[in-house]
Amino acid sequence: MAKDILTLKPTSLWKNFYELTQIPRPSKKEEQVRAFLKKFGEDLGLETIVDEIGNVIIKKPATEGMEDRKGIILQGHMDMVPQKNADTKHDFEKDPIDAYIDGEWVTAKGTTLGADNGMGVAASMAVLEATDLVHGPIEVLITMDEETGMTGAENLKAGLLDGDILLNMDSEDEGELYIGCAGGIDTFGEWTYTAEPVPAGMVAYEISVKGLKGGHSGLDINLGRGNANKIMNVLLMKAAEKYGVRLAKIDGGSLRNAIPRESFVTVVVEEAKKGDFETFVKEFEVIAQEEFAEADGGLMIIAESVALPENLIDAATQTNLYKAILECPNGTIKMSESVKGIVETSTNLAIVKSENGKIEISSLQRSLVDADKDELGATIRKVFEGAGGTAKSNGSYPGWKPDPDSPILKEMKDVYNNRFGKVPEVKVIHAGLECGILGATYPHWDMISFGPTIRNPHSPDEKVNIATVDLFWEFLLETLKNAPKK
Repeated sequence: MAKDILTLKPTSLWKNFYELTQIPRPSKKEEQVRAFLKKFGEDLGLETIVDEIGNVIIKKPATEGMEDRKGIILQGHMDMVPQKNADTKHDFEKDPIDAYIDGEWVTAKGTTLGADNGMGVAASMAVLEATDLVHGPIEVLITMDEETGMTGAENLKAGLLDGDILLNMDSEDEGELYIGCAGGIDTFGEWTYTAEPVPAGMVAYEISVKGLKGGHSGLDINLGRGNANKIMNVLLMKAAEKYGVRLAKIDGGSLRNAIPRESFVTVVVEEAKKGDFETFVKEFEVIAQEEFAEADGGLMIIAESVALPENLIDAATQTNLYKAILECPNGTIKMSESVKGIVETSTNLAIVKSENGKIEISSLQRSLVDADKDELGATIRKVFEGAGGTAKSNGSYPGWKPDPDSPILKEMKDVYNNRFGKVPEVKVIHAGLECGILGATYPHWDMISFGPTIRNPHSPDEKVNIATVDLFWEFLLETLKNAPKK
């Protein structure tokens, strides 16, 4: 089925995207795709650099008559978010993505598609290998580990690139030009627990919260979707209060930058309360489904009998954990007053996991205002510490301050209007683009972010609209053709 996408146009872009789907490339596991990109550049006879951190840079000279144009850097990231449905068997470090055409979209079977940011990388590759395009000097910068820390952008050295204009191809609405983005910071809480024996007369259950949409913790944070960790916590707190339910294991969410779609716990309850507990879970499911009926209609909560666990998390730590999750902010914190309709500050309670005597909560704060992002991180640290845990924040990266007077913005608005008969929307995105970090290292760069239409990134429902890929490609080629003179 995946080869069906080779029939789509523009042929060169889809061919390269197909090849990327066949190469495992989850964040921090990019060895195969890095080697593939290095060979791709070298086979074209182009100057190809792999820097110290693992970014790939490929340089292509200007076509005849375009030597006087400003150099343009085409930028994307090589890694993808590895998310799959619980019932999908897939090893992101070994298996190719099973992409297929679904009407007007390309999507994948049970996993993320990797259009974020495979589309941008594929477009860059198509430009590099083309022999019939008109363009000035081109440099392609493909960064590593964007999704879990922007490590490649953070460690890019000054002096490696010569261009003046950066075209970041990692945004997800065709016909929109992005000129600013949110910064971010990760905040963690940790608890050490004592393993207690399971009392006599207990039965065990695995409770699953699943079927939620999840999605990008920046782009989708204002859509009212359910957070599996928050939903599970309410259930556990009520179950503890009503039936004395004890917690043995918790595993909710999997990625810091994805709204958690699933949460799984192992609990025990007195056998005499078994029937009442099972009824409670079913009733709680109905209540939760009603709450998220419009925003997240697929929610399921299931309790299944399992073997008794070896031990339990001690009661005091259990109480502290529930308190921490309850009081931890989640979702949209503030909408922007200067950019209407855009989230200014948000936080995502991403992961709750117990393992080897420890419980860790991971969260990600975003804001267009760096001071607000840091203040929110400090607030969450106080919540975790107030619930008996230790807390820390790290991985801070800056936002990208909008420049409405950007020369490349004016140029690209004119190019789009001339080509398609309408002016593109100019926006700021509540997500972490690499532009803020890259611009700190290369402060003279004039930057824009754009791309085809992608929906549900960071989730197994990720899909890219076929028609917009063609528009995105045409827009890119016209922009290159009309690059400003030095």
